[in-house]
Amino acid sequence: MRAHYDFSTLKARKNPYAKLLTQSVTIRLDRATLEYFQALAERTGVPYRSLIDLYLRDCAVNRRKLSFNWTREGRRATE
Repeated sequence: MRAHYDFSTLKARKNPYAKLLTQSVTIRLDRATLEYFQALAERTGVPYRSLIDLYLRDCAVNRRKLSFNWTREGRRATE
């Protein structure tokens, strides 16, 4: 391996696969959820959008199922 490399002669080019890695979306989050991830971001030094992405990716990889019971007028929503 060389002791010195001259990177000034290299021509920069964009990664052609970068657009395939992520997709921009717009979602609405309640304030408490957003504040939670923003506070976590301050403590960890990781941007809150990255934390949200990491959490959602973990849910998808582990096939987590959301368990909830929406009720309407005291009855189950599935009735």
